Amino acid sequence: MAPTALAPETPMFNTKRDGQVLEDLSDAIDTVNVLKAEMKQEKGLYEESEFDKNKDKTQFRQYEDACDRVKNFYKEQHTKQTVAYNLKARNDFHSKTRAEMTVWEAIEKLNTLIDESDPDTSLSQIEHLLQSAEAIRRDGKPRWMQLTGLIHDLGKLLYFFDAKGQWDVVGDTFPVGCAFDDRIIYGKESFKENPDYDNEIYRTEFGIYNPGCGLDNMMLSWGHDEYLYHVVKEQSTLPDEALAMVRYHSFYPWHSAGAYHEFMNEKDHEMLKAVKAFNPYDLYSKSDDVPSIEELKPYYLELIDEYFPNQVIKW
Repeated sequence: MAPTALAPETPMFNTKRDGQVLEDLSDAIDTVNVLKAEMKQEKGLYEESEFDKNKDKTQFRQYEDACDRVKNFYKEQHTKQTVAYNLKARNDFHSKTRAEMTVWEAIEKLNTLIDESDPDTSLSQIEHLLQSAEAIRRDGKPRWMQLTGLIHDLGKLLYFFDAKGQWDVVGDTFPVGCAFDDRIIYGKESFKENPDYDNEIYRTEFGIYNPGCGLDNMMLSWGHDEYLYHVVKEQSTLPDEALAMVRYHSFYPWHSAGAYHEFMNEKDHEMLKAVKAFNPYDLYSKSDDVPSIEELKPYYLELIDEYFPNQVIKW
């Protein structure tokens, strides 16, 4: 591993958290989404993905094996993701820098901190990211989309900074500040212990928002998607489609179940196509061959330099 910009003993960078537990949970959540996602791709912005057409998607980890763990996780997430917490998380994000390192160093740091054990493939984090990126590359998608595949899970570094647990790092995302939609996993009933559930304003259909206000103007539950989105938005030249792939790839109620479309503006309809085009490369690339990190590193370092003008990123 290359040296990183922040030493493991630095208090802000908590290496004592159980990364394997986090990854096992994240994998179990992916299992649910593999089985429930509607993977029909829209023509237009991108053509359909080719790499997964002959894959038997039922052979990925079974929902029943992960159900109890996922259900317990979502009970905690749906109780604790409040408007108050999300406002605080965003304020904390802007109030300090957790680490300074290049994108590739961040990939290696994630690879070091999160256990390389995986119930499907025993792949490390860096190998999964490269699998996603390489599947996108083989399908001839744009260079910026290849880079998006490479970095899309880097927000999981949040777990080792100042996350409160697993519930504000992984899991399907959803808006806070308006009524919880029944198309969120386990339904709106799973939010009954959330303080916002019976709030006079937050429980209404539009809550603190307006119809057609645009998803850019809404708070999605804080986690690795939202965290990385804010990092990348401020420090890269990646296009809006890439930012949408980063921010919304766990927003299953929206991109797979059709919820919250009443808040969309014209831009969001285009971004939805981008997210749908990206989703298969995240879910189904783990069964691909193991990539050679050293062979691929020069290509992706070039991609990183192309879209991140400042090599050292503030995390």
